[in-house]
Order: sequence, then C-alpha cells, then structure tokens
Amino acid sequence: MGAPLRVIFAGTPEFARAALERLHAAGHVIALVMTQPDRPAGRGMKLQASPVKQYAQAQGLPVAQPLGLRLQGKYPQDAQAAQAAIAAAQADVMVVAAYGLILPQWVLDAPRWGCLNLHASLLPRWRGAAPIHRAIEAGDAETGITVMQMDAGLDTGDMLQVQRLPIEPTDTTTTLHDKLADLGARMIVDAMPLVAAGTLVRTPQPEDGVTYAHKIEKSEAEVDWSLPAPAIERRLRAFDPFPGATSSLQGEAVKLWRAHCEAAPAGTSAGTILAVDAAGVHVACGEGALCLTQLQRAGGKRLAAADFLRGFPLAPGQRFGAAA
Repeated sequence: MGAPLRVIFAGTPEFARAALERLHAAGHVIALVMTQPDRPAGRGMKLQASPVKQYAQAQGLPVAQPLGLRLQGKYPQDAQAAQAAIAAAQADVMVVAAYGLILPQWVLDAPRWGCLNLHASLLPRWRGAAPIHRAIEAGDAETGITVMQMDAGLDTGDMLQVQRLPIEPTDTTTTLHDKLADLGARMIVDAMPLVAAGTLVRTPQPEDGVTYAHKIEKSEAEVDWSLPAPAIERRLRAFDPFPGATSSLQGEAVKLWRAHCEAAPAGTSAGTILAVDAAGVHVACGEGALCLTQLQRAGGKRLAAADFLRGFPLAPGQRFGAAA
C-alpha cells in the first residue's frame, strides 16, 4: 500500500465512519479526527456522539469538534483552536466525507497534499447534502463515488477517481448508502499511495449536467397522491430511513415504507383505496396505482400489510390524505 500517511479525517455519519475505519485499519496514521459536535438524539434527546466520534474514541484517536472553521466567523475561538490542532497534526492529506462544515481556504491549504473529498454521486450530478436520496427520488439508473480534490466551492473540485454503481429497483437510501459507504472506503484507501506518488490525474468537472441535492426536509415527507405512481414509489425508497413517507388516514399519520406500481381504473380520485387484499393496500395515484406492502402507525413498528391491517382495518373507498 506504500508508506503510511499522516491523515486528518473529517466526517460525521456512518458513511464517513466506514472510510475512517478502513484508513485506520490500513495502517495510516490518523493524526486528528474532526466531526460535528454531539447532538441531542433519541426519545430522551440526550447528547449523542457521531458515529465517527464513537469510532475515534474507541480507538484512542484525537478528536476535535469545532462549531465553525471561519476565523472571522461566528465561532472564532473554535476556529482558532481547530487551526492549532490542524497545524499540530502535520498531515500529509485531509480526507473529508460528509463532514457537515464548509472548509475555508486556510483548511484546504493546511495539509501537504490538500483535502480529498469522498462524495456519494457521479459529479457534477447531485452536488450538495443529499446525493443518495435525490438519485433514488429522480429515478437515476446509476450512481457512484467521486474522489475529489477539494476547492472552496460546493463540491466543485477536480475529480480524481470515479467508480459507478447501479441503483437497483429495490434500493432504499439505507441499502444504497451501505453499498456506497463500502465502495468509498475501499476507494480512499486505494487512493492514498497514488496521492503520495503524485499520480492521481485531476479532471475538471464538466459544466454540463450540474444538479444539486438539496437537504431533505421533514416537510417533504407528506405523500402527494396526485403524482404518478412510479414517482411516489421512488420517494418511499428515497425517504427510507429519513424522514419516511407519510400520509394521513382516518386522522392518523401513517408511514409508508414499501410499495410496487400497478395499473388503476380511470376516474378514481388520487389517494383513494381501491382494494385491500392479501397482496397489500391498493391506492389510486395521479397516474396508475400503488400496492402498499409495508406500513407503520405512529409509535408502532414497520409491518407487512397483512399484519398492519389486523390492527388497522381498511376498506375500499377510504382515502389517504383526506380530512378525518
């Protein structure tokens, strides 16, 4: 693999943890781990460390959690402390994966060979915060990992390595995330000796095909039944696990997790239940219909349609999204 490099790693969620674990296991010196501050999570809203911090602490790696990195910004003391920690790390390279903070120029310039970003899309498509969700939602046939030399823009740096991955018809954000996390972790380890040798070829991103993967908002969870069935089905998969596609039924919010598309009789109002049988709950959409096969009541568990219907009987003619 070549000589071990001194690496600063910046990342926060599980996607990033996979890369950190692989770099560490490969023998590279993790001189500093940067991750987002602990956030309230769970029913008790207790402060919870990020997956990256959990791994770093378990391995005894140094951790920094600045609120900001701009020396003239809102958190100058945090930025100054981070600057000192980054300088002390004397890193050959910084690896960034879903970190959550914009890196100012002083950070980009600090490591010997700059900062590499692991981005979960085929750039320039789906720059931004939610590339996995948006690729599924849009019906893309494939996605992948781009290893990018970071610059001051939002995912605009030169591409160093690209590997493609098909999006399966049953992929959710959960399953695609795990496949991409594994791919990205393998790619960044493979890139390290090429970084040291200076043999990674920088390819500017094309100007055509730029799209932005805007952050997923909870407000997007409500199902719009006027959309065609395939568009709704993709949203169910794209919003699994967060925020979960939701629709009201008999005055109760129900999460919809699994469905498949089918034909529907013309003239039926969108959101109307067409039939309820062993296959699932059949619902009219703007075009076609969905057969819902996995649903969840508030406070309950995800259930196959047959189990869900035992505790929540439904009948043709009832409507999702209608007032109670």
